Amino acid sequence: MAAAELAQKLDSELHSPIVELRRYRLNPGRRDDLISLFEAHFLESQESCGMKIIGQFRDVDDPDAFVWLRGFDDMQDRHQALTAFYDGPVWAAHRNAANDTMIDSDDVLLLRPVSRDAGFSLRGERPRHGSEDCSPAIIEAATYKLNRPAEDFMAFYDDVLSPLLRASGNHNIATFSSEHSPNTFTRLPVRLGENVVVVFSRFDSVDSQSAYSDLLGDNPAWHAVQQRLATYLTAPPIIARLSPTARSLLR
Repeated sequence: MAAAELAQKLDSELHSPIVELRRYRLNPGRRDDLISLFEAHFLESQESCGMKIIGQFRDVDDPDAFVWLRGFDDMQDRHQALTAFYDGPVWAAHRNAANDTMIDSDDVLLLRPVSRDAGFSLRGERPRHGSEDCSPAIIEAATYKLNRPAEDFMAFYDDVLSPLLRASGNHNIATFSSEHSPNTFTRLPVRLGENVVVVFSRFDSVDSQSAYSDLLGDNPAWHAVQQRLATYLTAPPIIARLSPTARSLLR
């Protein structure tokens, strides 16, 4: 395949140059209510405004957390797409019901792929309305809060951490770092002034993710690099185990 054709193929399959990682704290017992509302009304309606809804998830370890990802072509498109949706009729009709499920919706990271081919590859189609066929897969999101910009950490990650993770069964599907552009849609807060790297991995099931975690934890080489890892971080890594909802595109 010629270089130009390969570049075009990558551009058509990878989403997106700008990604929001959104984590909502919900009122107890209301997660399924929000998911039902979200999957009935907020997928196609947002995409018709010019964004990509990459995936939505239950956090396996937190019954009152809802996590989702949406993508944009650039920051100007983000402003235009969000303005169109949040000023539009679908949000007006359902915002009160959605907001009623939430305690907090401000935990939002604005991200970009660490390299051209590091974004999500989304080749399949989203399940149709009414689908109840949830994928058994687990999407692991590992968030590294850094004490400096991501470049040095990514060299360490690629050279040292990634080989150890792969040897224990990790399958990386996307890697992002902080997008530091000003928030172009100030009605929705984002976490500003942070340097993070978020690594997404896919496992076939919760059991396979648990087996990987156990194997990694028993690896002396993994323990040997923890002190060096800590020199890049402001806090221990946060590992979220995310279960795709029935209509999640990322599954």
